[in-house]
Amino acid sequence: MVMSEGEVLSHFLEDLTVGQSASFERAISEADVREFALMSGDFNPIHLDEAYAQSTRFKGRIVHGMLPVTFLSTVLGTRLPGAGAIFMGASFRF
Repeated sequence: MVMSEGEVLSHFLEDLTVGQSASFERAISEADVREFALMSGDFNPIHLDEAYAQSTRFKGRIVHGMLPVTFLSTVLGTRLPGAGAIFMGASFRF
């Protein structure tokens, strides 16, 4: 299903079934990384400085780990279950 920007779905609890799924795709841009650094205050050079990042075990810049995690909130609040859903917590290991 392709949704337009800003579109929000809403499913009632009784309509949810085991096996339902939803997704969200987005290419993370240079601007996204820089804006996330500004918003979060995380200016670690592994995210922003290619020369520095080349000297690490990653051999290049990596996106902030929490940036793609924010897309979980996008899926829960706009796709499944949708409007009114609140992402209360999760555990991540990077």
